[in-house]
Amino acid sequence: MSGEEDMTRGSGETLPDGDGIRGSALGSAPVPLSVLDLVTVGAGHTASGAVRTAVELARTAERRGFHRYWVAEHHSMPGVASSSPAVLLAHLAAHTGRIRLGSGGVMLPNHAPLVIAEQFGTLEAMAPGRIDLGLGRAPGTDGATAAALRRSERLREGAEDFPQQLAELTRFLDDSFPDGHRYASIHAVPGPVQATSPGGVQSAHRPPLWLLGSSGFSAQLAGSLGLPFAFAHHFSAANTLPALDLYRASFRPSEALAEPYALIGVAALAAEEEDEARRQVRTGALSMLRLRTGRPGLVPTPEEAAAHPFDEAERRFVDSWLGNVVHGTPDAVRQGLDDLAKRTGADELMITANAHGGAARLRSYELIADAYGLPSEG
Repeated sequence: MSGEEDMTRGSGETLPDGDGIRGSALGSAPVPLSVLDLVTVGAGHTASGAVRTAVELARTAERRGFHRYWVAEHHSMPGVASSSPAVLLAHLAAHTGRIRLGSGGVMLPNHAPLVIAEQFGTLEAMAPGRIDLGLGRAPGTDGATAAALRRSERLREGAEDFPQQLAELTRFLDDSFPDGHRYASIHAVPGPVQATSPGGVQSAHRPPLWLLGSSGFSAQLAGSLGLPFAFAHHFSAANTLPALDLYRASFRPSEALAEPYALIGVAALAAEEEDEARRQVRTGALSMLRLRTGRPGLVPTPEEAAAHPFDEAERRFVDSWLGNVVHGTPDAVRQGLDDLAKRTGADELMITANAHGGAARLRSYELIADAYGLPSEG
C-alpha cells in the first residue's frame, strides 16, 4: 500500500506504513496477533448488545496492539450477528482509528463481484488504508439458505466458478477490464476510476485481497496468485499443516506479495482460573454441537452448558472440539499459542474467543495481551 497522503483528507493524516498485509509482532508475541469476531449472541442477550460488544472489542484490540480485526459472513444462525460484514465494518470504522478492519470473510459465491467491489471501495473511502477483503467460497450457511441467497439451486456450480468470480472481482477493484470486454465501461465506485478521471485526486489504493479456506483448494489458489492466505484452523485443525504446506509450495511472487504470508484462525480463551476458562469454552462447544446437528441457536449460558445431558457421541464431539481450543490461565494460553505458531510456522495468529457473554471474551483478549506484554495504551 502507498504511504502517500490522501489529498481528499483534510486532517493531514497519512495512510499506515507497510504493504497492508504483514504485521509486526509486539511484546513477546511470536507473530502478530489479530482478532476474529463472530459477533456472537448469547441466550438472554440481543443482537444490539452483540454489536455494542463488537465495538468495544475492536477498540480494545486497537488499544492493545492487535494487528487486525475481522468479522465473518454467516447466515440463518441465531447465535451469530455477522450476516452483513460490510455493514458491521462501516460501524466499526467509525469507532476506531488505526486497527485494520476486514472480512474473514465475505463468501464470494453469495454475491455479485461488482457489489462487493462497491461495498469495499466504500469502506476504503471511509477508512483509507485500513480495510482487508478476505474471501471464501463456502456458503457460510446451510444449503437451503445458500439457495435463497443466490436465488439458485446450483450451489456446487457457484463454488466451482470461484476462480472466475475472483478474477472478475479483481478486475472491478483494479478497474482493469480490457478494451472490448463487456464490462470495460463499468466502474466500481468508489474506486481507481476516480483517480484517473479529469480532476481526480482520490487515492487509487484498494483493499488487499486475502483468500480464506479450510482445505487445500483455496490454499493452492492463493499460492498460485501470490495472495495472502488465511486458514480456518479453529474448525479444521486436521487440515492445517497440509493446507499451509500446499500454499507455500504453490506460491508464486506477485505484485501483492514477494513471499508467502499465512495467518491461521485459532480458538482461544483465557481466564484468571483454569476452571473458569473451561466453563466458558464449553458454551461454545455446545453451540457448535447444536449447529453441527442441525439445531443452531443462541450461545447457551455456562450454566446451561454445565447441566446439558451429553450422550456418549455428543461428549466425544465436545471433547474433540475442546481439544483444538487453547484455553486456561493466561500463561497456559500464551504457551499454547506459542506452540501453535512454532508447529505451523504461521505468520500471524487470529484469535477468536467463543463464549456466552461479551465480558468473558473482552477479558480474555486483555489477559492474552497482558501475557505477551502488549501495549496497554494505543
